[in-house]
Parts: sequence; C-alpha cells; structure tokens
Amino acid sequence: MAGVATSKDTEPVEAEVEAAGPGELGRSPGEATTAARIGAPTRGNRRLEALLEALNADPEVRAWWHMTQVQSERLGMSDHSWVHMRIVLNIALRLLRLLVKGGLQPAMVTDHAMKDRDAEVVVAAGALLHDVGMSIHRVDHEAFSLFLAERKLREVLAEIYKDPSERAVVIAESLHAIIGHRRRGEPYTVEAGVVRVADALDMAHGRTRLPVESGQVGIHSISAAAIDRVEISAGTRRAVRIEIAMNNSAGIFQVDDLLATKLRGTPLEPHVEVVAEVEGEAEKRLLTEFRIGT
Repeated sequence: MAGVATSKDTEPVEAEVEAAGPGELGRSPGEATTAARIGAPTRGNRRLEALLEALNADPEVRAWWHMTQVQSERLGMSDHSWVHMRIVLNIALRLLRLLVKGGLQPAMVTDHAMKDRDAEVVVAAGALLHDVGMSIHRVDHEAFSLFLAERKLREVLAEIYKDPSERAVVIAESLHAIIGHRRRGEPYTVEAGVVRVADALDMAHGRTRLPVESGQVGIHSISAAAIDRVEISAGTRRAVRIEIAMNNSAGIFQVDDLLATKLRGTPLEPHVEVVAEVEGEAEKRLLTEFRIGT
C-alpha cells in the first residue's frame, strides 16, 4: 500500500494498513478504542505473542493510545493513534531481525546473556508504549511515558517473565528504548536505536492526512505529503537498506532533519543505508500558496 513502510521479501508485514489514523476527537472512549488492534509477525516467539495479546486486551493501554491521538488532533499534528503504534512496532521488528541476520547482536544477548527473542519483546514494548505519555502532555511526553509504562510492564510481564531479575531487566531496557526516542535521546542499545529509527520511519503522506485536510500546512505536513513509500530490505553493503520514494523534493526534510537525526549516534548508524529518490520526471505540486499573518 502506498505511503506505508513495506518489506521486499515474502514475510507478511502487518504495518501494511491504512497509513492515517482515525479522527478521534468527539468520539466516546468506548467507541474510539474498539477499533484498536495491534499485530505483527511473531515468528513463533511465545513471549512476544503474550505481550501483544496482553496489551491488545488492556483497556487502559487502549485508552492511552486514544488520548495520544486526541492530543495530536488538538495540536494539529500527524497521526499518533494506535495505527502509528502498529506501524512503528512492525518497522521496529523488521529492522531488528535484519540487523540480527546481518550479524549485529542486541543488548539482551551481549549484555544479559538472554535471547534475540527477548530483544524482540523489549523492542515491541518500547514501540507500543513510547508515546503513551502524550496522553498527558506533548511537552516531555517521553518522560511521562516512563512512569505510565513502568507500572503497565510490571503488570503484563508478570506472567511472561517469571524470574523477577529477568523481568526487571526487560522492563529497564524497554524504558531505555522509550526515553531514547526523544530528539536527543542518546540510545545506548541496539533495541533502543531500533525503536528510535522505527518511529522516524513512519513518515509517509497518510500520516498527515488530518492536519492537511484541516488546512494546517507547514514543513512537517508538506514534507510528509512528499513521501510516497518507504521500503526496508536486507542490504548488500550494510545489514539494512531503506529506500524512500518521494513525489517532491520537499520530502528531504523528513529524511535529513527527522530520520537522519534519529539515526545518527545510535548503534544502528554503521549498519543502515538510506537512499531517497524523487520518482518520475515531474515533481508533484503540493502547495499553491503559503501565507503568514493573514
């Protein structure tokens, strides 16, 4: 589907859903949260399956996703609904699996003598809870996410990780991934870097449908409207190749200011190649007029 991050191989990528989240202002909490459903290819990872099932079934988490989108619509921002969480989850798992296949070991393996599958749990927890603090306020939402996510992860991981020390490590690494997605987050681990970059890769035009339709046009919405497609595949020179198809060169703002900023300084940087190109011979006209002070 155009405008959504996809994979070039045969594995189903459940991020291939409508790229624009639902308009949730004016809807009752019950109505708004009913549609929320998070899924991703689990490859038989039982702990990952259990985490996704627990978060999907949790009414508080679903309400946080709803409130995060409400705040986004109040501010005229791009989509931050459960659709964004689902896309980030799928991109993050795709990135992690390609990096591991390319020889890069996550912190859960190198630092804790656990498994790649535990790293997938950390990445999924970080991806699905990274923005829940925005249900409180946009400013410093990454920090607010920490105290909401910490309690929730203790609840949902209690039956998934019976060993208290393992559970504490998984929670701590998940929280590190959450705080690491802020602009100067300085992620120390592969898992945190994956969540940070995956968040930036949900950049395509469908994500800005609501602000554009309401007339809130700026560099963020226009540059996102210039992104037609993001493809993630195994690279030849590096473990991961990210190809970004643009219909207008305004999309370079998404690539250089947002994605590159999130990628630089992470453990992923030496292992990821990004190529952005304008497709076609003529650029799409995205803006007819822009005014200030009228």
